[in-house]
Amino acid sequence: MKPTEQSPGNHNASAAGAGAGTMKPGFHNTDGQGIAGHGSFFQQTNLSGADAAKATEWVRKQIDRRTLDLADRMDDIRDHMWELEKDGQIIVHRITDEHEPKMVKTLFGWDKKIPTKQLWHHKSCGQCGNIPGYPTSLLWFMNKFGYVPGKDYLDETDQTSCTAWNYHGSGIGNVESLAAVFLRNFHQAYVSGKQHGFELGHFFPLVHCGTSFGNYKEIRKYLIESSELREKVTKILGKLGRLVDGKLVIPEEIVHYSEWVHVMRNRIASELQTIDMSNIRVTMHVACHYYKMVHEDAIYDAETLNGNRTAIGTAIAEALGAQVIDYSTWYDCCGFGFRHIISEREFTRSFTMDRKIKVARQEANADVMIGNDTGCITTMDKNQWIGKAHGQNFQVPIMADVQLAALACGADPFKIVQLQWHASPCEELVEKMGIDWNKAKGDFEKYLKQVEQGNIEYLYNPELALGGKA
Repeated sequence: MKPTEQSPGNHNASAAGAGAGTMKPGFHNTDGQGIAGHGSFFQQTNLSGADAAKATEWVRKQIDRRTLDLADRMDDIRDHMWELEKDGQIIVHRITDEHEPKMVKTLFGWDKKIPTKQLWHHKSCGQCGNIPGYPTSLLWFMNKFGYVPGKDYLDETDQTSCTAWNYHGSGIGNVESLAAVFLRNFHQAYVSGKQHGFELGHFFPLVHCGTSFGNYKEIRKYLIESSELREKVTKILGKLGRLVDGKLVIPEEIVHYSEWVHVMRNRIASELQTIDMSNIRVTMHVACHYYKMVHEDAIYDAETLNGNRTAIGTAIAEALGAQVIDYSTWYDCCGFGFRHIISEREFTRSFTMDRKIKVARQEANADVMIGNDTGCITTMDKNQWIGKAHGQNFQVPIMADVQLAALACGADPFKIVQLQWHASPCEELVEKMGIDWNKAKGDFEKYLKQVEQGNIEYLYNPELALGGKA
């Protein structure tokens, strides 16, 4: 194979010579063939029931992270990133002491810095559209900690979707476009402090969406490894005016909101928690895009699940005093799957019911399942009706880790956590936590009357969101 065929910039190159059941590296073979038209690469395995069970048996066993430890034969991409900066090819957006970082360990025991202040919120299109209580709970926490909007964090509209849905879902995107969007957004994070009187790099990006997080980690890796890709996107970013001294800006770390929640969990529990969670049974679903893509970057902690599974989500539930209950299909995808949500939606619905919701209810008797990603929460929350329609009434409240934490700290179930947007039943959970659902609902309905009269409460100054000053 020619070197150019391996370049991440050639995802839409010709697939000539790729027969049925094969796919060239980096090529999306969406030729209308194969299962559900996904491409000839996707073929029926025709395994017997016994063979299919054997093929997936390993995920039902405890997966010890040490059996997956490839640290001795994997490069840390950040080492190469520093070399590129030293050679004058890129600018690294650093996490400084002003960001008040906390150090965590990743899968291989590598250090990762998580900034806790001066954060640029990179919002999620799916969260804002489907689960608005997700980002509002996060902003609520920052306000409760006394963070000053426009100084300690910035939530502005000058950003775009990561477009990873387009890439993974339809296959019509390419790596150049993904890289250009990544660099455009992170350039904005780097320069955004200037209009508020701060130096370049004042605000560090905090990525809300798990899909964006996984995509950005992968794209950063491609950018650092491929000079061809850097050359192509430098031309694009130059036309957009998104270079600094003629160079691309790449962040020192890709940081997910759940990592911020993780490092802040003890402060959340000790300073803000108001509700006893000891009687709440919690199950955790971690997004594939968080710890299966570029897995060496995910947080693992020896004090959480013996260090054998990623710590985020579970650790905040434990810090709040909830009972974290294991279940056999913890490793499974939520069922979202990107491409088949478009072409085979019933597969998504049946998978999330049979492999996640039903198991969490039957095995764990869960009061709630928490997650850390837009697509996962949406899939498991919005599709439980299909089980009920088929006589499988296994219902479990679904919400993000930060939403459950906000409830435990006294956030309003409707104004802040916005459970009215959820399709899964949350009333019993809220009541079990000692919160009067009907009273909260009545208070919210009264508040809506005030909104109609123009009396609106803001978590955040709208002028800041539109680029104004505090």
